[in-house]
Amino acid sequence: MSAIALNHPVPVVARKNRAALWRAYGLLAPLVVFLLLTFVGPIGTLLWRAIADGELSQALPHTAKAVSQWDGRSAPDERLFQPLVQDLRSVAPRDLAAAARRLAYEAPALRALLMAAKRDVANLDGGAASLQALDPRWLDNATWQTFKRASGPVGSYHLLSAMDIKYDYQHGLTAKEEAGLYRSILGRTFGIAAITTLVCVLLAFPLCAFLDKRRPGTRNLLLLMILLPFWTSILVRTTAWMVLLQDQGMVNAVLLRLGLIDSPLHLLYNRFGVILALVHVMLPFMVFPLLAAMAGCNQLLVQAAYSMGARPLRVFFQVYLPQVLPGLAAGALMVFIVTLGFYITPALLGGPADQMISYYIAQFTTGTLNWGLASALGLVLLVATTLFYLIQAHLARRGAEGVNR
Repeated sequence: MSAIALNHPVPVVARKNRAALWRAYGLLAPLVVFLLLTFVGPIGTLLWRAIADGELSQALPHTAKAVSQWDGRSAPDERLFQPLVQDLRSVAPRDLAAAARRLAYEAPALRALLMAAKRDVANLDGGAASLQALDPRWLDNATWQTFKRASGPVGSYHLLSAMDIKYDYQHGLTAKEEAGLYRSILGRTFGIAAITTLVCVLLAFPLCAFLDKRRPGTRNLLLLMILLPFWTSILVRTTAWMVLLQDQGMVNAVLLRLGLIDSPLHLLYNRFGVILALVHVMLPFMVFPLLAAMAGCNQLLVQAAYSMGARPLRVFFQVYLPQVLPGLAAGALMVFIVTLGFYITPALLGGPADQMISYYIAQFTTGTLNWGLASALGLVLLVATTLFYLIQAHLARRGAEGVNR
């Protein structure tokens, strides 16, 4: 009986543990649902939009099936013409407009070509002669290659376009006519982010060194001033910089009054204005991890190096800098990653040659309604951001291990 009494509480404890576990899951459920709706869902939609290519297959299903079976190299013939005429006779105007818009992304002339064929479909018998009489481009291999690339329901056209290449069924991967367009935009985006990061590092290092030597009250007051950009709307900050940097703004007025310049400097709608405003916004992201690393620096090692006769530069580069390097690298990567996605500041303060990739993603989304290319560019930016995040996480982990040792 005593053994039974001793064993009896075990199931009760197990049931209590399970109940506590389910309560914990219940508390976590709203957060999980929120993340699914606001993070996982949008990213999944982004991935799908980047490869989805179903407009043509929905509007012209027989044509899409025919071109998917066509090798893309031989001359087009009745095996392609007959399904096209069949689809044009039954397609809904809305679906045809969507298919024409998709073809126009790659070849703008195909929109008018397809719409003209729809208007004259009653006079078409599906033969080469009737289509040639309508427009000779219907016998062009390049026209049908465009149809084949859009045959869907999934495809690589948008992803390849984001890298300025396309797939030609006769020559393989080739450069697009506007070769280098999106690569230059990506290069500009990474360049602006790199310059912003470098300026933040150069400003934050002496500032953090100064703050690290101050008393807690003074340091907290100065940190409060650095935090002010976080509490101000980004639109308000950008508008304020527009007021300060314009030709008749405060900056030019002060420089003119001091006699340092003879005519107003053009500080707005150029790369300088963009970098200046971005540094203003991103500096706190650099200051806090670097200041934390400096606060955790072992000063005994520095003092030991000086006591053994090491020169200041050697102490700095061989003793002090290695200790703060993880925080410096983590802050720099954080600034770089966040800057990659900026939209409002370059759009308002920069010129046409200063727009970053987010501007073009917004244009394709709201302007031309090219969701596929917008998603492809967003996917490229997401991959780059993820890679830099992994680097940052690795450096932060190494820094934590160094502190623990």
